[in-house]
Amino acid sequence: MDLKLKLEQLHQRVVGLKDQINTEEATKNAFVMPFIQILGYDIFNPTEVIPEHICDIGTKKGEKVDYVIRKNNEPILIFECKHWKENADAHNSQLHRYYHVSKARFGVLTNGTVYNFYTDLEKPNIMDEKPFLTIDIEDLKDNAIKILESFTKTEYNLETILDSAEGLKYIKAIRKEFEKEVDNPSDELVKLLVNRFFDKPLTANRMLAFKEYSRKALAISINESISDRLKSALNINEKIEKIDDSKSSPIIDNEVSKIITTDEELEAFQIVKAILREKIPSHRIAPRDTQSYFGVLLDDNNRKPICRFNFNTANKYLETFANGKDAGEKIQLNNLDELYNFRSQLHQSIDQY
Repeated sequence: MDLKLKLEQLHQRVVGLKDQINTEEATKNAFVMPFIQILGYDIFNPTEVIPEHICDIGTKKGEKVDYVIRKNNEPILIFECKHWKENADAHNSQLHRYYHVSKARFGVLTNGTVYNFYTDLEKPNIMDEKPFLTIDIEDLKDNAIKILESFTKTEYNLETILDSAEGLKYIKAIRKEFEKEVDNPSDELVKLLVNRFFDKPLTANRMLAFKEYSRKALAISINESISDRLKSALNINEKIEKIDDSKSSPIIDNEVSKIITTDEELEAFQIVKAILREKIPSHRIAPRDTQSYFGVLLDDNNRKPICRFNFNTANKYLETFANGKDAGEKIQLNNLDELYNFRSQLHQSIDQY
C-alpha cells in the first residue's frame, strides 16, 4: 500500500476518533504512533522507536522527549507531541532545546494532525525557527508526501532530505512573500511592473492608484488561471462521460453538449471549496456541472451532494443538503458573497456522510 493511501486512512481515523481523544497521551497512542508505523518503523521495538527518551539539558536532568527514532543504531528523528487541540507551531522552543542535545538531524513537532519537520540549515546543531516540511493529515499535499517518503525506513537518505529541505525552505519563503504581494503589493513591485509601460513620474497619488490596480490585476490573473484549469478539467470529464455513454445512451451526449459552465458558477465553486477545506482536503471536493445546475459533490459521488448552484434563472439559488441528500433546501442569493453566510449548512452537508 502506498504512503498516500496509508495517510488518507490515518486521516479517516483522526476524523473518527479525535472528539474522543482528551489527553496528550491518548493523542500519541491514537495518532502519532500510527504515523510513525506508517513510516515503516517498528513501534513495538524499543531499540528502534524509543518512547520517553531522556534528554538532559544543562542542569536540567530527566528531561524527556516523546519519541526518538533510530536507524542502524543512530538517532535520526525526535518527536515532541502535543494534544490534537493544541497548535503544532506553538511549542517549538521545547523541541529546540531537545534538538540541541540530540544527535538526530531532524525534529518533529506534532499535535497528531499536523507534523512540522525541522532541521539545522541555518546553524549547525541549532534547530531552525521554521519547519522545512509540514504534513497536515487533514490537507495532504502530493509534493509534501513525496518528501516524506525520504523519511521512511526503507528510503531514508540524509543527504537527499537535506537537499530537499533547503529547497523547500526557500520555496516556502518565496511563496509567503508572493502571497503578501498579492494581498498588498509593495512599492518595489509596483514600480517594477509599472515602469515597464508607464513613462511618467510616479507621484504619491499615482502610486496609491497603481498599488490598487496591481492588487486587482494579480487577483484577476490568479482567479482566471484557476477558472481555466477547472474548465479544462470539467471539459475532460465531459468528454470521458460522452465516450463512456455513447454506445448505450446517445441522448446523454446531446445533454452534455448543451452544458455551459459560467465564470459565476466557477467563482461560487471556489468560495464553497474554501469553506469546505476547513473540514476536508480539497481533493475530496468535486465539481459536477449539468444543464439545470452546477453541483458540488463529496468524493465525486452523485450520492453525496454537498450543494448545488441554480444560476440559470433570473433569481440565483444555493441548494444545501444539511438534512440529507433527499432534503435539499433552496436559498435565494443576492450576490456570491452571501455564500459565506451558509458555512454551517455546508459543513453539516459533509458531516452527514
